[in-house]
Amino acid sequence: MTVSTEQAVLSIAPVTVPAPGRLVDLQVRVTAPARGARLPVVLLSHGHGYSNNLSSLNGYGPLANAWAAMGFAVIQPTHLSSRTLRLDDTGEPLFWRSRATDMSLILDRLDAIEAAVPFTRGRLDGERVAVAGHSMGGHTASLLLGARNSDVDLSDPRIRAGVLFAAPGRGDALSEFAATHYTFFQDVDFSTMTTPALVVAGDKDDSTHLTTAGPGWHADPYHLAPSPKTLLTVFEAGHGLGGLAGYDAAETTDENPERVAAIARLSAAFLRSRLEPGNPAWAQAQDALDGLGVVESK
Repeated sequence: MTVSTEQAVLSIAPVTVPAPGRLVDLQVRVTAPARGARLPVVLLSHGHGYSNNLSSLNGYGPLANAWAAMGFAVIQPTHLSSRTLRLDDTGEPLFWRSRATDMSLILDRLDAIEAAVPFTRGRLDGERVAVAGHSMGGHTASLLLGARNSDVDLSDPRIRAGVLFAAPGRGDALSEFAATHYTFFQDVDFSTMTTPALVVAGDKDDSTHLTTAGPGWHADPYHLAPSPKTLLTVFEAGHGLGGLAGYDAAETTDENPERVAAIARLSAAFLRSRLEPGNPAWAQAQDALDGLGVVESK
């Protein structure tokens, strides 16, 4: 009998972060390995799908659990745009600005969050912080990494690296629907996104409800941002990239657990090498792509 050596993972939710002035207090999920010290922290921003719970702290289990098993502490907020809250946009489509400030609030209150979660006490490394997001969450992550909307600067210097999964691209290639309902996408500027980032895009992700530019639109954050940046184009992947947002989710049109596992390993390796200079994890991971996709860097 073979006994698995995979790291056990613990998760707790909701953890409530007081947020005066916000429509409701911020609730987060914290997922971390059962063992280990000085855990690097990843802030994971959910997307804006049509399901009720994937777009909240209850989503993205395949990614959060995999990262935690690989030694990261993952913190997932429920943004005000989540369908679980059923809030009106109050004049700010998808609460795009609030989504970014949620992440900075988590870092402001990181010590309190750690104190409230017994299995993380004394284990989180606030000096090694990354942000990641899928779809609309990718837009949120891009703002924290330095991209701007209408010259609004929501970057956070405490964040040292990021991963954008199926993130929105340039504003001059929006669909009629997106240009009408998500007007803030029109003013995105990636030229100020200076923090190192991995952009992950599926070569079958045409996202016609958002763009007229086809799958290449999701690679714009790589092409339009300054170095250092890395692009992973995933073969045969749609917007769900195999099912990052949830286990057996009906809205995942390209469900592929092996693909999700590979993307989790690759993105974890990228973050590990960025948060730990000299760590060879990313170079080694690229050598084991095994037909998943192609990588380019600048």
